[in-house]
Amino acid sequence: MDEHAKIKDLEAQMSKAKYNKATEHWFGLLKSQIAKLREKIEKKQAGKGGGEGWFVKKTGDSTVILVGFPSVGKSTLLNVLCGTESKTAAYEFTTLTCIPGTLNYRNAKIQVLDVPGIIEGAASGRGRGKEVLAMARNANLVLFVVDALHPDHLPLLQKEVFDVGIRPTLRKPDVKIVRKIKGGISIHSTVKLTKVSVETLTAILKEFKWVNADVVIREDIDIDQFIDCIEGNRSYVPPLVCISKADLLDPIQKKHIAEQIPSCVFVSAEKKQGIDELKEAIFENLNFIRVYLKEINKKPDLDEPMILTKPATLRAVCEHIHRDFAKKFKYARVWGPSAKFEGQMFRNLDKELSDTDVVEIHIR
Repeated sequence: MDEHAKIKDLEAQMSKAKYNKATEHWFGLLKSQIAKLREKIEKKQAGKGGGEGWFVKKTGDSTVILVGFPSVGKSTLLNVLCGTESKTAAYEFTTLTCIPGTLNYRNAKIQVLDVPGIIEGAASGRGRGKEVLAMARNANLVLFVVDALHPDHLPLLQKEVFDVGIRPTLRKPDVKIVRKIKGGISIHSTVKLTKVSVETLTAILKEFKWVNADVVIREDIDIDQFIDCIEGNRSYVPPLVCISKADLLDPIQKKHIAEQIPSCVFVSAEKKQGIDELKEAIFENLNFIRVYLKEINKKPDLDEPMILTKPATLRAVCEHIHRDFAKKFKYARVWGPSAKFEGQMFRNLDKELSDTDVVEIHIR
């Protein structure tokens, strides 16, 4: 039995049982085994090159990747968002390589990647799904494109993304694991753990051959999050869900989907409906802010803002201008939402900025 078959068998075993206090330990061991099998698969596939068009250089301020099953309208959506000429047709697998486009919105240049639609089992290497999902790991935002008539496809897409090591969240769990030479396993938690016991966490560590380690946990984690922290190679990418072909829905269907998938954006690329709302949602989910620079004794440049990612500080502004600016920083004057009054002086490089702030940097 190969690794893929073993994973399928272990997942089938877990699907037949309920997670509770009695089965928690067993679930922990099985999930650990699945994680190790996936790691083994990745090591086997390491070094294998992708096909033509897969290695796309990152450009612009951020990268968004469109992830969806075949024929959900990703190519049409890319054309409307970016004005590109991605081939479209009413049959599956029209897109065979990765096609980049650039979305210019609120002065930000956002790279948008259209890739072949993935199929169930993509994380295990079916179709070209492995390459698709590997690219998603390097993106700044995963845009799930879901057919309006098949909202049930979203959990399948989320599972494929999860299985390849992508976590649709802004940050990794607050867990610190440090190997040590001796002394066994020591686990300390600053919060009450309600989803998994310390005994199960200890067993999971031993399953990964960690016999001596200090663990500090600062949030109420589950088994999957703990395994992620052990492996340490997960990609934490914020998600956004786009419901395509929304013109096919009646108001009742639309309301039902909105209740099931909060914060989703309804779009009809063919009829150019919901496009502005999607652009705004992309901008907001990328956590962008615009900072306008001002030279001493001159008016600010309000045409070309600096695009930064929250939390954005004066240090980030300095480093974007020149690597030596942070070292030579004396103080800054700030006009805008983050200042109490116009031209407020700040000497702390860690001062956080807000969208549309105007900044004047003074150096030694």
